[in-house]
Amino acid sequence: MKLASRRIHSGRVLNLDIDSVRFPDGSVGELEMIRHSGASAVVPLLSVGTAADPEILLIRQFRHAADGPIWEIPAGRLEPGESPETCAVRELAEETGMRAGRIERLTTMFTTPGFTDERIHLFAAHDLEPGPHRRETDEFMEAHPLALSRCLAMIRSGEISDGKTAVALLFFSQFGPLV
Repeated sequence: MKLASRRIHSGRVLNLDIDSVRFPDGSVGELEMIRHSGASAVVPLLSVGTAADPEILLIRQFRHAADGPIWEIPAGRLEPGESPETCAVRELAEETGMRAGRIERLTTMFTTPGFTDERIHLFAAHDLEPGPHRRETDEFMEAHPLALSRCLAMIRSGEISDGKTAVALLFFSQFGPLV
């Protein structure tokens, strides 16, 4: 249970708080907590192909924290007042230029609950139509169409190491969209 909180940093992407908490055993301690507005990510389905092996549009994006490019699905932060679905559609268009004819919810997950309250909402986008991308100035990426089977092999081999991407692709491959 949170007893108190003090903000020690306010940033564009995240805030850092020191929380005083009461633990389940009754003891009290302090935890550093990153506060994040949340995010959405989307599995872009280029073609259904066979039901077992649709074509997915992945991005290969430079990430400073990863010290180079990594494979990802389109994703981004929720803007104030923005719904997770709207964020997913916006990020898909900004990063790939694709417009979704239909979007379906997959699941919602905590990214790293040991130190942040960030939740990411995962979606699948269908009936895509191409258009121009609108990437931010610090986004360096290329889009690549890959069969779902190839994506799953890349997760297994460690070539896809991004958590949200692995969870979204594995969730989609096993369960499909939630209705």
